[in-house]
This record gives sequence, structure tokens and C-alpha cells, in this order.
Amino acid sequence: MSRPNTEPDPWRVPIIVAQIPDTGLHRKLEASAAERQAMAEVAGLREVVSAQADFDVVPRSGGRVQVTGSVRARIGQTCVVTLDPIESEIEEEVDLVFAPEAEVRKMADLIEEGQDDAEPPEVVDPPEAIASGIIDLGRIATDALFLAIDPYPRKEGAVFEAEVTAVDPEDHPFAVLKALQDKKQDKKKDK
Repeated sequence: MSRPNTEPDPWRVPIIVAQIPDTGLHRKLEASAAERQAMAEVAGLREVVSAQADFDVVPRSGGRVQVTGSVRARIGQTCVVTLDPIESEIEEEVDLVFAPEAEVRKMADLIEEGQDDAEPPEVVDPPEAIASGIIDLGRIATDALFLAIDPYPRKEGAVFEAEVTAVDPEDHPFAVLKALQDKKQDKKKDK
């Protein structure tokens, strides 16, 4: 689910894992205008009109943390058919488990070893890594939003109609050869 670390995170809401109470915590987030503009630039959108997230962060055994909730956004795109500006609503559910980095690496190695078996194992998503003791709820919300964006948005009722032209029966790859052959036969008749 994670994006490469080469680009800056437009929406940051870090939570320190050591400070999460045993009962968990609930966070309601709303992206600022600057954060929404940065998200739009990273995602190649016309605009992000609004972006909110609602998360429950609950500690689990073994240093794991579960993040559940939803992300809602309204985004501005351009219709791929009419090129008109359109707005789309996004609502995406989130259910992720985070684990200490060492455990994630160990699980990834086990999954890789299991791929040598003749029978493919059941695909299990490994947990996300807890980096430097922090889980970034803003990044989770941004990633969920980006994954839900329709890459080919269409205005309601817009239909792409390809230009149809009548095919000339004389227009084909061998038309030139046929013309040469006809010309040759006409010369024979003239003799």
C-alpha cells in the first residue's frame, strides 16, 4: 500500500506508537487547504476539494497496531471524453495491521521461502512496518485516497464515439500490386 519514499508526504499526521493507550485512540482528520493542494499535485488531479479520515488505532499483541476506519474525499478531475471538469466522491475503507520493522522483514523472508513450494501458498498480506516508532495516519489516508482515484474519469453520460469512415474496397495493402497487375494485363490485350 505504501508509496515510494522519493516523494514528500502531502498530508502528515504522525502517531507515536509508544503513546497509544491500551484502550486505543480515535482520530478524526481533515486536510488543510495546503495539504489538499499538495495531494492534488502529487496525484495529478485538478484539485482535492475536501479530504477527511476517521481512524481507530488499537494496539495488538506482539507490538502490532491495527488501524481501521474510512477516508472520504471530493476530488476535481477532467473527463477523458469531453475534457470538461468533473468532481468525484471517494469513500474508502481502511483496515491495516502495522508491526515492528524486524517482524515485517522476518515475515517477508518466510513468504519468499514459501514461494519455492510446488503448491502456491495462500496469499497473505504482510503487515506494514512501523517506521521509527511512528504510524503516519495522514499517509495512510493519502494512500487510500490515491488508490481509489479513477484514472479515466468520465462525465455522467459521456460516451466515446470513434469516427467511423466507410472503407473503400480499392483501398487495401495490395491495391498497388493489383493496379500493376491490371496494367500488365491491359498491355497484353493491346498486343
